[in-house]
Amino acid sequence: MMVVLMESSWMPANMRRLLLLLLGLLLLQQSRCFEFVIDGEWEEETSDIQDHRERHKRAILTSEEQEDFEAIRGDDITVKSYKMESRITSRFAHTTVKSSVVNSGSKAQSIGFNVQIPKRAFITNFTMNVNGITFVGSVKEKTVARNLYAQARARGKAAGIVRANSQDMETFKTEVHVPPGSNIEFELHYQEMMHRKLSFYEHSLYLQPGRLVPQFQVDVYIYEPKGISMVETPNTLGTQFAELIRVTSSKDKAHIVFKPNLQQQRKCDNCTGSAIDGVFTVRYDVNRDSNAGELQVSDGHFVQFIAPSNLSPLPKNIVFVIDVSGSMWGVKMKQTVEAMQAILNDLTIDDHFSIIDFNHNVRCWSEELVPGSSIQIADAKKYIQNIKPNGGTNINEALMRAVQILVRASNQGLIDPRSVSMIILVSDGDPTVGEIKLSTIQKNVKRVMREEFSLFSLGIGFDVDYDFLERIAMENRGMAQRIYANHDAAEQLRTFYSQVSSPLLRRITVQFPEDSVSDITQNRFDKYFSGSELVVAGKVLPSDTNTLTSFTTASAATLDITLETEADTLELDTELAKQQHSFTGFARQMWAYITIKQLISERSLAPTAAKKRKITQRILSLAVEHQFVTPLTAMLVESEDASERLLADSPKDPKHGCCSAGGVGGGAGGGSASAGLAPVRVVYQPPPWVQMTTPAPPSHAVKGPEDQLTLPQQVNLVDNDPHFIVHLPRSNMDVCFNIDSKPGHILNLVSDSGTGVVVNGQLTGSKRALKSKLSTYFGIISIYYQPDGVSVTISTDSIAMTDGRNNHSFTWRSTAEITQDGLRISIVKNSHVSVTINNNIQVMVLLHRAWKKHPVNVDFLGIYIPNDNQYSPLVRGLIGQFSREPEISVYDVHQGADPLKKEATMEVKGNKLLVTRGWQKDYRRDKRRGSNVYCWFIHNSGKGFIDGHYTDYIVPNLNSFLQTL
Repeated sequence: MMVVLMESSWMPANMRRLLLLLLGLLLLQQSRCFEFVIDGEWEEETSDIQDHRERHKRAILTSEEQEDFEAIRGDDITVKSYKMESRITSRFAHTTVKSSVVNSGSKAQSIGFNVQIPKRAFITNFTMNVNGITFVGSVKEKTVARNLYAQARARGKAAGIVRANSQDMETFKTEVHVPPGSNIEFELHYQEMMHRKLSFYEHSLYLQPGRLVPQFQVDVYIYEPKGISMVETPNTLGTQFAELIRVTSSKDKAHIVFKPNLQQQRKCDNCTGSAIDGVFTVRYDVNRDSNAGELQVSDGHFVQFIAPSNLSPLPKNIVFVIDVSGSMWGVKMKQTVEAMQAILNDLTIDDHFSIIDFNHNVRCWSEELVPGSSIQIADAKKYIQNIKPNGGTNINEALMRAVQILVRASNQGLIDPRSVSMIILVSDGDPTVGEIKLSTIQKNVKRVMREEFSLFSLGIGFDVDYDFLERIAMENRGMAQRIYANHDAAEQLRTFYSQVSSPLLRRITVQFPEDSVSDITQNRFDKYFSGSELVVAGKVLPSDTNTLTSFTTASAATLDITLETEADTLELDTELAKQQHSFTGFARQMWAYITIKQLISERSLAPTAAKKRKITQRILSLAVEHQFVTPLTAMLVESEDASERLLADSPKDPKHGCCSAGGVGGGAGGGSASAGLAPVRVVYQPPPWVQMTTPAPPSHAVKGPEDQLTLPQQVNLVDNDPHFIVHLPRSNMDVCFNIDSKPGHILNLVSDSGTGVVVNGQLTGSKRALKSKLSTYFGIISIYYQPDGVSVTISTDSIAMTDGRNNHSFTWRSTAEITQDGLRISIVKNSHVSVTINNNIQVMVLLHRAWKKHPVNVDFLGIYIPNDNQYSPLVRGLIGQFSREPEISVYDVHQGADPLKKEATMEVKGNKLLVTRGWQKDYRRDKRRGSNVYCWFIHNSGKGFIDGHYTDYIVPNLNSFLQTL
């Protein structure tokens, strides 16, 4: 094509500039390598420029291209500004990249704008202003966008995404041909969900301007409604910039800014090149009130985050399956061996493992699972060290043998039913020996894998078919990760193992009351790993109430857990409106983001073409509605009058199918998904432990047990400082006494060597003495069940449970139910805890909160014990002894010194006691004022009414039985 521009003296200067601009836009780069999707399969558009096809076949930056990467590319240009801003709200990030550039040269030239973005992010918008002509982006179905693009007769692809040869990034590229003196402004937007790994979230921004920039600035704003527990910026850009990164944070907000001036950007004092070249990283974590998780509602959508801690890890059964074919020779094998040495060191005696190495043959270090003892680990290390890679790759046979080892151990009863069984496959290539058809291998693995087994796949380098590894992992309740074959491959392997080495929960389900939510994302998960996070999102349906409730059930090492979470449906939107730098649409976009990612994963596993088409339509609809550039959509960038059009679409990763994606909310961020399980929609019935006072309409049918305390109306109790009330059913009488002891003393309340139950309480003191008297209260209550070795320790801060090997901790800030064999613990948020042993012994502990700034009062506990507890005849203790009700008589009732309190004589246990009629408080129904319990008060710390002296009931430890009097 030849274009001739004739300059005339009558043509105005602005007209000449406009014509030059239009000429530049017509002379866009000539590359014609288009890709489009037909029912999910990627193809190249037929082109008459055949010799370009191979050039664009692998959309990967070479290492040289990677090193030569520049954010703004041009020969003689001035970059006036380059700014990046991220707004992270509740783990969802919206990032904007802006740059202003001038063509300072004397000739027309192509100016490029390149941005490396996280691979898990979705581009949401791109705009470009060239000398006042604005190009605006809109997401459309890929075929629609390309048809419109073709209609405009554009000469080449001016915007696009190619995979960068880096671990977590891909590159957005655009280029525009402009005349001299032109001003160009670029602006790119993308969104992503933060994934929690190893107990923190990490946000990365790639900074490589390639030149000095007068206005260079990076801002990261974080807003987390529950508060930020930690924020840091690792020194990833170099020591010279460490002091230039400013972090300011408050309880729930943080602002990280990096704003070097021109001199600070230089490689040296007199250098003209920029030293800014690397990844700007922000790490943070949030406050968590409880193991129940965090439920947030905004803009008609909800998001629940679940990241429990303070639980003992589940034991593991692991079969490591390691590729030792010839292609693993050298650095790959060296790094794998180095990683395995460290991984084996992490195993405990409660874990069981074996190792399979394979090339064209399959070898087992041990045909049986063996415990992770020091002897076995040393032998396994020696075996690994002596591996010499050679031969082909028989993946199918290796995986079949791995499953056989787990099945045999399970059939022989060697696997703890609460343990986690997993296969970890490490390979760098496609199968070349035995069964080599990938779809057949996938079916074979699916057929033999049991529901309780998981498969994790690690693909080393780019020669492996990562799409295949990801499919077999997702289909078998695991996840996949690419390991980059470089000097830190061993660290990548160790990091991956760290993410899955500490499973805390199994079979997690998140449920909601009927007619309260819809369109929920995956809400059943096979496992939860320590340091990660599970995420469930959905739409909130209109309701008469402003409260949304969820129930999470799961199995821990020795426990079954039910956790209740509540959220005000209006509160967060009110808070977001006050925040200057928050992302107000986060919940809506996060729901769409998670849904699309999960649909993309489902699509890759779709069993039929019809199912795949249905999922495809759902992805297209959501992506267009929420303006996400996905593998099935493209962004059409056009001028305001639609006369000029550019196209940006999402690429195919080499050896990675277009439409597969790591699990969201489970696989990638929190644990492994329950493959093949449809989401549980909602439940109408609340868990059985939720007590209902009266029948309620469905919208209120899950009100928790705080409405009604299930103990009988009349009980034995110790509350306040500490006042004892003993109920005597036969006499229909209540008797009261106080114990005046010292802070730190542990008083035995129930000691039953026959049933093995002990209830003890430790005293705490008020902040200071009042009228020369220091009041004491129960600060800790311990319930110990000796037959199972289980101890429940309740303090004003937490509820801890241990069986000698496993330790679990819960807070007062959420409602929960925990069961282990015959023990059940029911926690009602900020109210009380009920502990039931074998359905015949029950203890309830009531929480009292004091104003934190009160000069005297402290938080304390009250304890309530019913009379119908079924102790053995051996029971003793300040409360337990009265399960054998003594003969008692009260007579000679007369006016006392206090006219409001009568006095009398009480005969009990051979003693005659002067008693006073009064009242104490039962705080079960009104924790602030209490309700009066009228009783006969025994003076002198219960002397004459209790067996012996009160000091006889002081024990050395919280789990101590009472010694013989």
